[in-house]
Amino acid sequence: MDSMRFAWMRRNQECFVVSMPEDHMYQLTALHVRLHKEIDKLTADQKPVLATVIAECADLDILDNTVSVYGGYEYLTELERTFAVVPEKEYPLISLLTEIRALQAQMEQWEEEQAEYLA
Repeated sequence: MDSMRFAWMRRNQECFVVSMPEDHMYQLTALHVRLHKEIDKLTADQKPVLATVIAECADLDILDNTVSVYGGYEYLTELERTFAVVPEKEYPLISLLTEIRALQAQMEQWEEEQAEYLA
């Protein structure tokens, strides 16, 4: 079984955690860097509110029960839905969606492999 990493995220005033296999965490971080760099280039009136990765760690012991923990696939599905509904006319939004969907597909495959491993 792969070791997990945890990304502490903040969106507005909400803090939450995304768990990812260690081998894929850098992709999540890189994706967020790219999304933050590109979001200001969107011309749509309603742009997605992006979370910011504020920390990454190998161990997690949450003491505040209001902090949500999302699996990588779950989080990326939410992120993909958020960007898929943006009514963008000028910026090639499909390139950002392709990056999100690629990592989402990797997480879906990883989850399927883990389910088979545990079965």
